[in-house]
Amino acid sequence: MSVEIERKFLVSSDAFIGQASEQTRIVQAYLNSDKQRTVRVRIRGEQGFLTIKGKSNQSGLSRYEWEKEIALADAEQLLSLCEPGAIDKVRYLVPMAKHVFEVDVFAGDNQGLVVAEVELSSEQEYFEQPDWLGQEVTGQAEYYNSQLSQKPFKNW
Repeated sequence: MSVEIERKFLVSSDAFIGQASEQTRIVQAYLNSDKQRTVRVRIRGEQGFLTIKGKSNQSGLSRYEWEKEIALADAEQLLSLCEPGAIDKVRYLVPMAKHVFEVDVFAGDNQGLVVAEVELSSEQEYFEQPDWLGQEVTGQAEYYNSQLSQKPFKNW
């Protein structure tokens, strides 16, 4: 288990697309979307993953995360057991100085939402902010994928 430290932002333009080093479709759903802990099944490209995340700290910057790669066939079967409200998105990896931004362009019920995350080694770590980065939404629960699966962007 490790501690994940990340900041999350809305994206103000599609300029990141030309800076992306790769893009991958992700489909994920939740076996458990409780706010104390989430259990997620994800298919990223041709790989399956099972992830458990703990509750965020008070600032919303840090939380425990455990992830294990699982067979693609197992991930596909587990998706059928998940709560309603699968997340479908394309993730762009955008290198910027010493960091890589993960920019998620949502589809389906969350179409129109574009969110960027950057993982940090400490809550105080400096990172270069690209000009396409918009309002910070770190710690705002409505932007967590587990919440988007229950209350999609189209209903805001």
